[in-house]
Amino acid sequence: MKYQAIIFDWDGTLVDSTGRIVEAMHLAANDIGLPKLTDYDVRQIIGLGLPEAIMDLWPQLDMRSPELKAMRESYNEHYMAEARPSINFFDYGLDLLESLNKEGFDVAVATGKSRRGLQRAFRELKVGHLFADSRCADETRSKPHPLMLNELAESLSVEPSAMLMIGDTQFDLNMANAANIDSVAITHGAHDEEKLSACNPLHMVDDLKGLHDWLKQIA
Repeated sequence: MKYQAIIFDWDGTLVDSTGRIVEAMHLAANDIGLPKLTDYDVRQIIGLGLPEAIMDLWPQLDMRSPELKAMRESYNEHYMAEARPSINFFDYGLDLLESLNKEGFDVAVATGKSRRGLQRAFRELKVGHLFADSRCADETRSKPHPLMLNELAESLSVEPSAMLMIGDTQFDLNMANAANIDSVAITHGAHDEEKLSACNPLHMVDDLKGLHDWLKQIA
C-alpha cells in the first residue's frame, strides 16, 4: 500500500459537529458580551485550537485577555451541555474506520479539540480502540503548524510519505502541506470547495464512502 497511516481531522471530517460548534460559539459570545458574528464567520475557524479560534474571531483579544478565559469556559460549557443534540459520525464513518483497521492501516486523529473533548467523544461513540494514536490542540501546536503530524509520524514510526491527512478545512490541508504529507479534502464540513482547492490537496471527495472507494483504487 502507498499509505500506511491515515490521519483524520475530527470535527467536520469524521463527525457532523459543525452546527454544534457554531451554536456554542454564538452562545458563549453572547454570555461574554462580544460582538455578534455570522455562522459563516465561525465556520471559518473550525479546526483551530480553541484559544486561536477565539482570537481569530475577535482580534481585540489576546492570551492575557480575561475575556479569552471566560470565552473558553463558556464555550466548553455550552458545547458539552447534556441538553445539546448528540453528535454522530457522518454516514459511513464507523464502517470506514472499522474497514481501515481490518485493511491494516494505522488510523489516527489530529484535531483542534482538547484532549478532554476528544476522549469524551471517544467514550460516547465507543471508538477509542479504532485509533492507534491522536493529537489534540491543547497538548501540542494548533493547526496549521505541522507539529501534530510530525509527532504522529514519530509515534507511529511512519515516514511522512506513507501518511495521508484527511480534512475539511484549509487548516488541515495546510498542516499536511507544511509536514510534506499528502492530503485529501472532504467537502461535507466547514470550508467550501474553493477554499479547499486552493490548498492543492491530492484529491477531493464529497463523503466518507467516496474516500474509501478512492483509497481502494490507489491501493
